[in-house]
Amino acid sequence: MLFWILVAVMTAALAVILLYPLLRGAKAAENIRAGEAAVYRDQLRELDRDLNGGLITPKEADYARAEIGRRLIAVSADEPAETPKPPRHHRFTEAVVLLVLPVLGLSLYLTTGRPDLPSQPLEARLENPGNDVAVLITKAERHLAEKPDDGKGWDVLAPIYFRTMRVNDAQVAYRNAIRLLGPSPVRLDGLAETLMAVSDGVVTDEARQVLEQSLTLEPNNPRARFYIALSMEQAGRPNEARQAFETLAKQSPADAPWLPLVNEHIAMNGGAKARVDPAAPGNPTQQDVAAAETMSAGDRQQMIRGMVESLDAKLSEEPNNFEGWVRLVRSYAVLNDKDRAAGALKRGLAAFPPPGEQGRQLLALARELGIATEGATQ
Repeated sequence: MLFWILVAVMTAALAVILLYPLLRGAKAAENIRAGEAAVYRDQLRELDRDLNGGLITPKEADYARAEIGRRLIAVSADEPAETPKPPRHHRFTEAVVLLVLPVLGLSLYLTTGRPDLPSQPLEARLENPGNDVAVLITKAERHLAEKPDDGKGWDVLAPIYFRTMRVNDAQVAYRNAIRLLGPSPVRLDGLAETLMAVSDGVVTDEARQVLEQSLTLEPNNPRARFYIALSMEQAGRPNEARQAFETLAKQSPADAPWLPLVNEHIAMNGGAKARVDPAAPGNPTQQDVAAAETMSAGDRQQMIRGMVESLDAKLSEEPNNFEGWVRLVRSYAVLNDKDRAAGALKRGLAAFPPPGEQGRQLLALARELGIATEGATQ
């Protein structure tokens, strides 16, 4: 009930604000004319004082008096003999403001809103945030304010900060997670990406050191190896960069979604593109590779995500493809989308249960990539 009272009060206040200029229009115009006439009368009296004081000649006084009198007559002629009635179009506008707008707003709310839902203060929404990212962040921040030594909380919050473009906050969160939980390839790669984001995409010395530490934990980490090769390119060492990119291309799966981007950098540094197998499910076609060469970094990332999602859809239709699940889990991990990686792992384990060799390989891959395996086999 209180909600509807507040809505009514706010609607009435808005109507008054919208109608006020219309209601005072004639009165405002009248006040302006009266003020102008008073100014001109004051000027006539000032003119007489200047003439009596000898500040101007009689001829100059006559000329000025004629001009002021002309303006005074013009203003006086505009004054109406009686107060005019509000124009008809103002009455129509008033009716629209008072009746049509509130009814239209209420109809839209009843159609697209949820008036049946009870009010939810922030505390209630924090208990059940659902998919509201802002509420999830607020809940995590409150938790970490009370328990700043909760490494898992920082570990969860860091990639969310990064995806919502809060790069500096993401950097702090990654550092806290590494300090409390220890370094892992995922955490180190995430920290390196925040350092690069702050420096407008440049792989700084600190970012490179973090990436090299990541490679000591996971030598075949494609994301860290790509960025280290990129640092060589940015430092003006094309031969070393080309060799690093070519090595990454050779050791990547034939259908790896990052191969188009790697191929582009190989070509930029004077090398020949790696061969891509177009028959593999979810693999980029030759047209995709050619298109990637003319795309911006954001467009390339979007194209890679599209290919990964295409592979995801194909595996949903044909789940008996072990290599496909391996590629999908690894691809989501490289894209730093741990939620989807965990979901792909769970679906892959449903097709290849852990008691079997392939299921055990999927679990080992998840542990290697830092993907949570709790509940994945349920």
